[in-house]
Amino acid sequence: MAFGHFGDDEVHESAEINVTPLVDVMLVLLIVFMITMPVLTHSIPLSLPKAASTNQVEPKAPLRLAIDVDGKYMLGDQAMTLAQLRSHLSSNVHNNPDVVLAIAADKHVAYDHIAQVLAAARDAGLLKVGFITEDK
Repeated sequence: MAFGHFGDDEVHESAEINVTPLVDVMLVLLIVFMITMPVLTHSIPLSLPKAASTNQVEPKAPLRLAIDVDGKYMLGDQAMTLAQLRSHLSSNVHNNPDVVLAIAADKHVAYDHIAQVLAAARDAGLLKVGFITEDK
């Protein structure tokens, strides 16, 4: 490091870099990393169970139920009464407990028709029901 002389009237600038702040920052970072590293590498030894099958099951297409303004039910492209719908939902749940019912109801349909479908789905044991809406 360059030191000035007493009695010198000329001002000399030092061309050397002051590394003291850099060393201070590096020491602080070193201490922080030394403290946090054991916490980051700590793990709990677990013996996880193996899956019986690695085959991915493709989700089946949902049952699409359309309810028009008059309260007529269309499951797929089949017109049904409420009694037929109940039996159809029961048989589908019996074959596949994860079946999904997607309801597309006209916005002017009476709520009673939708409530009857929801009750039929509940009675059949159907756990997954969704509503199809239209984006604006």
